[in-house]
Amino acid sequence: MEGTRALANEWAKHGVNVNAIAPGYMATDNTAALRADPKRSTAILDRIPAGRWGAPGDLAGAVVFLASAASDYMHGAVIPVDGGWLTR
Repeated sequence: MEGTRALANEWAKHGVNVNAIAPGYMATDNTAALRADPKRSTAILDRIPAGRWGAPGDLAGAVVFLASAASDYMHGAVIPVDGGWLTR
């Protein structure tokens, strides 16, 4: 988060927007072992208000938004796409 803010401060004057997406637990090859472990998977899912692992496609809306003119005046934001993980 600090790096995103620092880069946003440095690059905004050059017309470059720096923002970030902070994905939560996603169902990918990298999390296969966690998802296969019933105890760990249950502990993780119990903390996610959405009650499921994220899918890579869940990031699409944030990506499209940040790539569009709708985010032209956004600088240094970190958008969590985590099923509500950070709300707990």
